[in-house]
Amino acid sequence: MTAIPGPLQSMVFRSEDLPALFHHTDAIAIARQREAVNTTRGQLILLVVGAVPAALPWHGRIGGSFQLLDAVGVLAYLGVLVTTYVASRRKAKSHWQLNRSAAEFIKSMCWRYAVHGSPFGTGTQHPEAVFANRLEEGLQELRKVGWVDPRDEMNDAGSGLITESMRELRSRAFTVRKETYVRDRLIEQRRWYRRRQQVSRRGAFVWSSAVAALTVPALTLSLLQTFGAARSFTLTGALSAAAAACLAWNEMRRHHPLISAHSLVEEDLESMQAAMETSLTERQWPVAVFETERIVSPEHTDWLARHRM
Repeated sequence: MTAIPGPLQSMVFRSEDLPALFHHTDAIAIARQREAVNTTRGQLILLVVGAVPAALPWHGRIGGSFQLLDAVGVLAYLGVLVTTYVASRRKAKSHWQLNRSAAEFIKSMCWRYAVHGSPFGTGTQHPEAVFANRLEEGLQELRKVGWVDPRDEMNDAGSGLITESMRELRSRAFTVRKETYVRDRLIEQRRWYRRRQQVSRRGAFVWSSAVAALTVPALTLSLLQTFGAARSFTLTGALSAAAAACLAWNEMRRHHPLISAHSLVEEDLESMQAAMETSLTERQWPVAVFETERIVSPEHTDWLARHRM
């Protein structure tokens, strides 16, 4: 954490100022997310590859009966089975979501502690002990559903939950804490949700367009075959498989529901920012921080994505 020159020595608090447990958990979440996404992408590609040989008139016959392209299809389907088995054993998606929840929970608790957010308000007795207890309680709930605590593999795992930067920010005046929180937490989160909206909109457009582009020729070929205007087309199967893969990928990435969810979260954060910068008093501050952290939690975003029409 660094100080910005000024009357109250405004502080800058970044992710680097969070404890090692956050960084370790965040790294695991990123790695597991990459693994889960790549596995799903590979399975969809292999399914499409497996459907292509049946749609082609040439099968690359070798010798008496061995057909090369059909062998490629066999290998593709075998690859799907192997990757599905490996994915079921590694459970990358579950580990990704659990570690992401843990990382965001740790970050949220650290911010609450550093800026006197509830339940670590100014009048809290022994705030460091309360922080440690609340953090362990939350992590214990995650352990019950399968989260693997990485501290057993970390050096100095039992120390460093409260960094010097967190203590420094907590010791500052209310105006400094408020300015730091609004700038480095609330506004940064608003920017993140805005960027994710743009990414989701682009993704939704690209993959919806791909589904349409693959479905239209499949529909055309089917109509021609229905009215006897052409012979039977085996290509429709490959087009359908490719369109289904694009649709499945779009659904897996949840582009459409996340556009709405991220938009709502950004609107709520905009309202919280306006209140914090104008009418909010120091007495109201702990509850306002608690509410802001609730809004940016992954669980809240997931709930909006599931229930927003």
